[in-house]
Amino acid sequence: MDSASPLPVLASDPALARDTEELYDALEDLLRVYQFRDRDRICCFDVSVSQCYALEGLVRRGSMTLNELAAYLYLDKSTASRIVDALERKGYAARLPHPKDRRASLLEATPEGRALEGKIRESILAEERELLADFTPEVRQAMTQVLRRLARAAAASVEATGGSCCRIS
Repeated sequence: MDSASPLPVLASDPALARDTEELYDALEDLLRVYQFRDRDRICCFDVSVSQCYALEGLVRRGSMTLNELAAYLYLDKSTASRIVDALERKGYAARLPHPKDRRASLLEATPEGRALEGKIRESILAEERELLADFTPEVRQAMTQVLRRLARAAAASVEATGGSCCRIS
């Protein structure tokens, strides 16, 4: 698909247009449920959803700069900074001197932050196991592959447009 003109491709393939709309609706429904579920579950642990995502990034990816964390979260630097400030106040993250750049710091999850992220993750995974139990292993694996591929494609699209929402040509 030519990223400069996505509309003619959809117009020339009615099945693709229908499938795209159905996928959009299904993902919208799923994301809305997950956002509320995650918000309710995560807030029980004394962090916001954004703080949880930041903490998860620091635990899973290791130390990173504020710019790297902001990019990981798809947020601007000032918003990411406020999130890190809150995690620092709660003792879940720390700013350390950057070994190669004295002007920058590295963000890192503290042992308390790692423990909290583990508790939150296990809580959510326990519910996921229940949701997936009725699916065959093949279906579960296919769902994971499709969602990862969609996530990569969406991330590539965001990077290609620089985060701009205006792609209509």
